[in-house]
Amino acid sequence: MGKIVWPGVAMIAVTYALARFSFGLFLPDISTSLKLKESTAGIAASAAYVSYSAALLTAPFLIRRFGCFRLIQAAGITALVGMSGIALAQSFSPLVISIFAAGIGSGWASPALSQVATISLKEADKDRGNMWINSGSGFGLLVSAPVALLFTEHWRLAYFLFVLIALAVLLWNSLSLPARQEKAVTAGSKASWYIIVKAKELLLASFLIGGSSAIFWTFSRSYLTVVHQMSTTESVTFWMVMGISGIIGGLTGSAIGKIGLALTYRLVFLLLLLAIALITVPADVAVYVSALLFGSTYIALTGVLVIWATRLFPAEPSIGVSLSFLALGLGQSLGSLAGGALIDSTAYPFAFLMFASLGTAGLFIAVRQ
Repeated sequence: MGKIVWPGVAMIAVTYALARFSFGLFLPDISTSLKLKESTAGIAASAAYVSYSAALLTAPFLIRRFGCFRLIQAAGITALVGMSGIALAQSFSPLVISIFAAGIGSGWASPALSQVATISLKEADKDRGNMWINSGSGFGLLVSAPVALLFTEHWRLAYFLFVLIALAVLLWNSLSLPARQEKAVTAGSKASWYIIVKAKELLLASFLIGGSSAIFWTFSRSYLTVVHQMSTTESVTFWMVMGISGIIGGLTGSAIGKIGLALTYRLVFLLLLLAIALITVPADVAVYVSALLFGSTYIALTGVLVIWATRLFPAEPSIGVSLSFLALGLGQSLGSLAGGALIDSTAYPFAFLMFASLGTAGLFIAVRQ
C-alpha cells in the first residue's frame, strides 16, 4: 500500500498545495511586486481553476489513451513548468499564463491516482488509500508555509525551491508507481447519461464546496494582513496550522465507516462554513481555530467527494473523480472571481460572511450512492 500511497501523497502535495494553493500564501508579496489589485488577483487565481477544470475534462480520455502512469508524469511536469513561469513572471500576463499551466497538474493527478489506488490496492484499503492520497494537500501546505517564512520578501526564490521539490517528486513517482495497470472495466469507459444524471447531487455538492471555499484559499492571508494587521510570521503560522490540520483530514476514512458518508459530509461541510465565518472574528484564537477547522475540513470534504465518486463510478473511478472535481474547480473559479470583486466593492468581513452563508445550501443536498 505504501508504495502506491506515499508517492501519490507527494504528487498531490506538489500539484495542489505548491502549484495551486501557494499562490494565496504568497499573494500579498506578489501583489506588491506586480502591483495587483484584489480584483486582478482574483482573475489570476481563477486561471488555475480554469486550467484545473480543463484538465479534469480531458483526464478520463487521456487515461484510456496513455494510461495513469504517463498522466501522473505529465501532471508533475506541468506543475514544474508552471511554477518556473510564476517565479520568472515580471507582469500580469505572464503570471496568468504560468498560473494556468501550474493548475493543469492537479486536474490530471487526482483522477489518475484514484484509479491507480482503486486498481492496485486491496478492497479493504481502497477508501483509506484514496483518503490519504487526497490529504497530500495538507502535507504540501505544511511544506510551503515555512518556505514562505524563510523567503518572506523573496517569493521568486520560494517558487524556484518548489520547482526543485516538484522535480524530486516527479522522479519518485516515476520510479515507484506501476508503469502498467490493469484496464478498467470497459463498460465504465462509456458512462451513460443515466449515471451522469444520477451523480447530479455529487456535482452540486462539489460546486458549492468549491465556490464557498475559494475565497478562503485565495484571500485568507490577505485578510489577515489587511484587516487583522497580522505580521508575516503570524499569517504564515496561520497557513502552517491549515497544513497540519489538513493531514488530520486524511483520517476521515474511518469516520465514513462508522457514521456513514451522508452524515460525515454534512458535519464536515458545516464545520468548513464555520471556519470561513470565524476568520472575521477580531481575535487571534478565533483566527487560528478558523485555520484548524478549514484545513482539516476542506481536505476531509474533498476526500469524501473522492469516495462518493468512486462508489458512483466503480467501473472507472477516474470518471467519477473527474466529474466531481470539475464541478469543484468550476465553483472555485467563479468563487475566486466573485470573491475578489465583492471584496473590492464592499469589505473583507462582509465577503467572507456572504460566502459562508451561501455555502449552507450544500447542507441540504441528498447524498445518493
